[in-house]
Amino acid sequence: MKTARDRCGQPGAQDRGGRPGPPSGYALLPWLLLGLGSFSNLVQGETPNPWFGAIGLLVFNSLYVSVVFRSFDRAARDSRATRWTLVVMGLMTFGLAGAYGGSWLLFLPLFGLACGSVLRGRALALVGIPLTAAAGGVAAYHDGWGAVGVAYGTFISMMVTAAILTLSETVVELRDTRQELARSAVERERLRFSRDLHDLLGHTLSVIVVKAEAARRVAPRDLDAALGQVSDIESVGRQALTEVREAVTGYREGSLATDLDRARSALAAAGIEPVVRQSGPPLEPWAEVLFGWVVREAVTNAVRHSAATRCLITVDGSPERIRLTVTDDGAGATVRTGAAVGTGAAVGTGAAEDSVPYGGTGLKGLTERLAAAGGSLEAGPVASAMAGAGAGAGAGATDPAVRGFRVTAELPVGAASATGHPRDTSYPRW
Repeated sequence: MKTARDRCGQPGAQDRGGRPGPPSGYALLPWLLLGLGSFSNLVQGETPNPWFGAIGLLVFNSLYVSVVFRSFDRAARDSRATRWTLVVMGLMTFGLAGAYGGSWLLFLPLFGLACGSVLRGRALALVGIPLTAAAGGVAAYHDGWGAVGVAYGTFISMMVTAAILTLSETVVELRDTRQELARSAVERERLRFSRDLHDLLGHTLSVIVVKAEAARRVAPRDLDAALGQVSDIESVGRQALTEVREAVTGYREGSLATDLDRARSALAAAGIEPVVRQSGPPLEPWAEVLFGWVVREAVTNAVRHSAATRCLITVDGSPERIRLTVTDDGAGATVRTGAAVGTGAAVGTGAAEDSVPYGGTGLKGLTERLAAAGGSLEAGPVASAMAGAGAGAGAGATDPAVRGFRVTAELPVGAASATGHPRDTSYPRW
């Protein structure tokens, strides 16, 4: 079953939530009452050649109804058939008005109304002035100075109709746009919430699992150490509850120092030696939030997949850009894929998606977060990862016998002012 939108190109009653909608062709039908005087002349036998007048009246009314209803469907209104129908209607209007005069002259304003319902913009201006002049000329021939009223009525009926219908269409478009923006805002907030939960709970649950395994391993030998791990699990769980509440309200504040301390604890519990190096000026709060997400995701992946013995986390900066690098010496990527991908493979590319087991939802979400702030994220296996990182060398360090994985995040200095939301982390607060 077709809705009102399908039939007329406008929202139906359900789309409008029960509110009255824009005008339709029915709103223009009462103006046909202007032709009652002509009909009365026909009935009373005051019209010469009554068969010509009767056929003309019937054809004019039929064309008028067709034109005004087609004018409320944008595709039909702009079609060539509608324009030709309007031309035929104009010929019929001037034929009847020129032949009979009197009350038949009222068909000229009625034709102007039909033109106003169809024509817009430049076409309306090109037709309006000649039509008004022609109507005035025909009326002057029959009615002398009374032509002023006919010409004025023709011009006003055309322009006012076009203005009202244009305004109505604009209101409908603005309403649809507002609804679309509202839906988009809901979708973006839902995406923000889902990604925050993924990044929060993914890291936290990984830490809890690692510490629970550590407690189970050391409990038979050292009960105090096991109790220490259980205490850490309780602390991590409490902090996770706080962060989930903050994520729900959309006002989570991040601290890179806290995330680095957690990273050290999680790596140590997993048997991976943590090494953290920081240099450069202090980071702004918005940068700490973004880099905190990267540390969480990279360390979680290292604990889950890398089978590494050492993990190096470096934070450094320059006057133009700040950079965070997380590098491990594990073989997780190579073991799981059977072949290493190129150094520094960009997250989100087909190669990275197909080759890196943990280049999935988390890293893609981080890529979008940093991109929204003008930054970038690269992740992929790297030859001699720890040797190059420990010696201060780049990705070009050699020794292919050693394999590792590196995550590099960069942000431009001053990106907060560019985005307009220093703590937004790419998600709007609505």
